[in-house]
Amino acid sequence: MKVAVLALDGVFDSGISAVLDVLHTANALRRELPGATPPAFDIRTVGVGARRRVRSGLGHRIDTEPAREAEDAGLLVLPALTERRPSALLEAVSAPERRTARRMLAEARERRTPLASSCTGTFLLAESGVLDGLRATTSWWLAPVFRERYRRVTLEETRMVTTSDGVTTAGAAFSHLDLALSVVAGRSPALADLVRHYLVVDDRASQAAYMIPSAMARHEPLVAAFERWVRARIEEPLSIADAARDLGVSERTLQRTMARTLGRSPIRLVQDLRVEQAEHLLRTTALPLAAVARRVGYESPGPLRALLRRGRA
Repeated sequence: MKVAVLALDGVFDSGISAVLDVLHTANALRRELPGATPPAFDIRTVGVGARRRVRSGLGHRIDTEPAREAEDAGLLVLPALTERRPSALLEAVSAPERRTARRMLAEARERRTPLASSCTGTFLLAESGVLDGLRATTSWWLAPVFRERYRRVTLEETRMVTTSDGVTTAGAAFSHLDLALSVVAGRSPALADLVRHYLVVDDRASQAAYMIPSAMARHEPLVAAFERWVRARIEEPLSIADAARDLGVSERTLQRTMARTLGRSPIRLVQDLRVEQAEHLLRTTALPLAAVARRVGYESPGPLRALLRRGRA
């Protein structure tokens, strides 16, 4: 299968490297499998238009082939952009100089070419209209920004990798590895498993364990204020009605703002913050679970134990 990897100016160095390394490693290891050998990937690094060279986010020069090489590809992969600040990222993906890249992605979608992207690259896919009506994931810490801007996309930010109608998206930064491994697994699960072992990459289905609630909350003032309110009372039984009253809003407004920004309820954020604090205490103190439970607002360890088992998925 021909795989075109689209390199844009400002491409995330580790992102494009991870994709290329996984695919080339798969090619190198495919003959080690017993039985029929999976076909090799024909890997091309392409630019937009007739560009033959781009500069990465860290200033490295990357040679590229013309965009026409992607027209007959079996897969077009878009690595992330280096920009991490939400406002600058949105400006970058909507900029006039990205118009050719957006058109290239939209035309690939019209041809029904499978597409794949990770991290901030998913914003450019969404900006191109490729993700309208589909399920997708993205960098967990950018989820509130993504959800607010791209309301036609069903965001599943806890997922590490998700595929919807031929478009595969993956989460933050080094989930480029997971994205590329999913491409390999699409041809040969056994080969993907072999590559995973050689490159020492864990099988990760979720970003939930990496999420920091406060980082997600800071994008919306009311959500950030609610988070501060909860943290100040983490050892107490909490009422969402009391929180709304203290914050000067209705309970319904708080619920709707939380759902729009984080895709979860106020109660769920309370649970996530309690789990976060409990995990910190379990790592840094010798307190038994019952004592930790009391420190985070539970009279007995049972409810906390259940939340710890569930994680923050």
